[in-house]
Amino acid sequence: MLRKIGSLAGRQLRQQARFTAVRSFSATNALRKDASAQTEADAPPPKNILVEKDKNITLIGINRPQQRNAIDSHTAAQLCEAFSNFEADDTSPVAVLYGVGGSFCSGFDILEMSTDDKEEISVDILMRPEGSVGPTRRQIKKPVVCGINGYCIANGLELALMCDLRVMEESAVLGFFNRRFGVPMLDGGTIRLPTMIGLSRALDLILTGRPVGSQEAHDIGLVNRIVPTGTALGNALELASCLAKFPQRALIHDRNSVYSGAFETTSFHQAVQNEVMYTSREIIEDMQNGIKWFNQTFKPETTHSWLKRDRSMADWDDEDVAEAAAAKEKQKQAEEAALAEAEKQKADEKNKKKSNKVEEKPEADSKDPKDTPKK
Repeated sequence: MLRKIGSLAGRQLRQQARFTAVRSFSATNALRKDASAQTEADAPPPKNILVEKDKNITLIGINRPQQRNAIDSHTAAQLCEAFSNFEADDTSPVAVLYGVGGSFCSGFDILEMSTDDKEEISVDILMRPEGSVGPTRRQIKKPVVCGINGYCIANGLELALMCDLRVMEESAVLGFFNRRFGVPMLDGGTIRLPTMIGLSRALDLILTGRPVGSQEAHDIGLVNRIVPTGTALGNALELASCLAKFPQRALIHDRNSVYSGAFETTSFHQAVQNEVMYTSREIIEDMQNGIKWFNQTFKPETTHSWLKRDRSMADWDDEDVAEAAAAKEKQKQAEEAALAEAEKQKADEKNKKKSNKVEEKPEADSKDPKDTPKK
């Protein structure tokens, strides 16, 4: 009897010890999970938007290549901040938006909205004042050039439409693929696209959600340049540098007037009034300085001289480009001179052969027929 009592007591003690150990282990795991959750909460969000400057051009890159640069809420907030900083930077007149890796942007990260416990959050994301994938619901104050590679679809295409100019690689693909999943366009695409390519074409792309290649996109005015695969960023940067060389006040004036006429006015008269109202004293001063510079550089008798060089007006003040153009012109003149010299030598040889034939003929005619032996 005593043995049974002792055995039962020992078993209870072992069970109690085991329960205590399990509870201690569970508590430790809970503490670790809480600590891990706290660490994740305290850690800064991942750097999904890369911002750097190439001279005076601001480069803004979407950096989620594993998700084909799909934009979640953190990335959208970072993108809005990047563009706000660009607008506030007086040393940077133009920005370039691009995608890191193989795609520009595949739209909003739907996985962030896929779970039931995030249903309310998804609505908040879609109804953000600036846009679900960035500042797509406002007009950026300065020009933005977009470099499109890989996939540029759904909200990603709306993000590209936010930019002023679009450079597209020949193998890239555009399209509102969100049509397949019942996701509406809420980032300005239904407003910007018809203005760019016309109502009928816009309805075709929006309602069908079909893919669009680079050639068709260029033909309908959806993109401005087609470039070889792998060169979108470089060509977009080159185009942005060209814009940055112009006097910026007049450029911004004309840009604002274009957008006002496209989206804000209801009549031609109102658009013309806005065009005049956007003019400022600083713009007039820039214009006067530009006219003085032109008159000092190109005299009335030599105003045609700048047409000889194969370069754009934006490169007039660029010494490197001017030297390269001069070298190209010199090489062209040397090639033309060499060609002319070769033609001259060819003509001289031809004339020499003709003169030799003329000299041989009289000698043959001067022989006396009597000297010819008779048969």
